[in-house]
This record gives sequence, structure tokens and C-alpha cells, in this order.
Amino acid sequence: MNYQFTYSIYQRPFRQPLNTSHGVWKVRSGILIRLTDDLGRSNQGEISPIPWFGSESIEQATVYCDRIGTNISVDRIYQIPDNLPACQFGFGSALTAFNSTPANIDWHKSTLGMSALLPSGAAAIARLPALADRGYSTFKWKIGVLPIAQEVAIWTQLMATVPTNAKLRLDANGGLTYLEAEQWLELCDRESRTEFIEQPLAPDSISQMQELARVHNTPIALDESVATFDRIQSVYADGWRGIYVVKPGIAGFPWRLAEFITQHQLDVVFSSVMETNVGRDAAFQLASSLQLKRSMGFGIDEWFSV
Repeated sequence: MNYQFTYSIYQRPFRQPLNTSHGVWKVRSGILIRLTDDLGRSNQGEISPIPWFGSESIEQATVYCDRIGTNISVDRIYQIPDNLPACQFGFGSALTAFNSTPANIDWHKSTLGMSALLPSGAAAIARLPALADRGYSTFKWKIGVLPIAQEVAIWTQLMATVPTNAKLRLDANGGLTYLEAEQWLELCDRESRTEFIEQPLAPDSISQMQELARVHNTPIALDESVATFDRIQSVYADGWRGIYVVKPGIAGFPWRLAEFITQHQLDVVFSSVMETNVGRDAAFQLASSLQLKRSMGFGIDEWFSV
């Protein structure tokens, strides 16, 4: 089976730069692809790399798309190499859509089951109430961006605004030292509204994060450590049985990811790669088939102008 293939590159500037421990992100670049079959039916997919998380770069993805030409076979899609996980997801989700029924939940019109991404630093304090008024009950806040004493002071004020029935996720993007991670966990152990601390240490610090998880009540979730499918497999083999924050957009073929999650009954949070609605719809479709129990990290609309 062959499909006609076209693609276009997009650039979406953030309304305000996204500050993380990886640096400042100003523009989301990605690729929208379209597959069309012999009957004239077509489906889109999205390639939205994050190279600092372990995926290919936008340049590498563009080179791959250029080499395809105007037609691609099913076999060639299945042969996309593992060093192009965002391409695997983009082509894989477009291919899967030919044989799947759209999910019956319109997540774009509901905050139910979504986690809203707060601005880093003190700006989160002013922003959280408005998001709560819109119906969000789970929030993510980046830490490891400012000195820890400054962030702890902001966190204290932030917790005063978090509704009693809401949850806060702290995301360090691997930017804490072991001592800083201990300090945050000790604080959060006394605050029941903390759902988890995400990726407190560097991606290869699995054993240290396992140590921290054993002695603290606050759960630890892995993100950068499980960014791509091979990492998910490796971390599971190393004994991690905590939370996996999975970004479908860079986790490779959707069918392979779904099979692994189901087979091993992983505790999973699906999270955004700051994609467009094309990539999000594909992630939502996959999430619906897996019946994930945790709020998904796709509350990102306000970060973009268009």
C-alpha cells in the first residue's frame, strides 16, 4: 500500500518564552504531514521534535521528509529508524487514523482531565486563579529555574492559592541537585496537594531517584529519563515502577507504545510537546484507547497566539 505524501513546516511563537532548566524556548517549530490513499482519503500527522529531550532535530526530520519524495509505502513507515522518534509518531499516527474511530471526547472544549502549565517563577501566583476558574484542577509548575530559596518562597505563596481539591505537579526537568531534591520532597511530604515531583535529577540518575522514592511519601515521576521508547524500555528493565510522564509526540510508533504500556500496566501521564491540534488529537486518540487515569499535560493553549 502506497500513500501520496506532502508536508509543510510551521513555526509558532510562544506568547511569552517558556523558561525551563534546559533554557529558554521562544518558538515551536514542527512539521505537518499528510498521507492520501488511492480512494482520496487523507489524514494528517505531526512531527514535533524536542532534541534536548532526546528526539531528532527539526533539521533531521526535514531531511528525512525531503528524501521520501511524493509517495511512501506502509513498509517504509514501519522502517523509520528509532533515531527519528518524532517522525515515527507523526507518520505512525497518520497511518493509524485510516483504521481507527475518532475518540468521542472533545478534549479541546473541556479542562476535565487536563493539567494546566503555569508560568515559571512568581508569575504562576497571579495566573493560577484564572486557570482554576476555567475548570482546571491540576497544575504544573517549573522548578529548578531560579535559586531554590527563591522558588521555595514562591511555592509557599503559590500553595496559598491552590484550591483545596486541586493538585500541583512540580517539574524540575532534571535540574536539581540531590540535596535540593531532598529539600523539595521534604516540603511536599507535608503538602497533600502535591501530586508528584517530575524528573528531579538528571535523566541517568535512576538509582538516586529510586532511593529518594523509597524514603519519601511524595511520588517521583520520570520525564526526560523516559522521553523516547528505548528509554522507557530501559528504565522499566532497571526496575522503575513509579510514574512515567510520556510525551507521545517523541515516543515513537503509537502502536508500540500502547502495547508496552498495556503489557506492563505502567502508571502513565501523557504530556504535551507543545504541538498543534494535529499532534494533540493523535495523542488524545491514543490516551482514550489506553484509558489513562491521570490528568494529561496538554493545558497549553494559552501559551500560543495562534
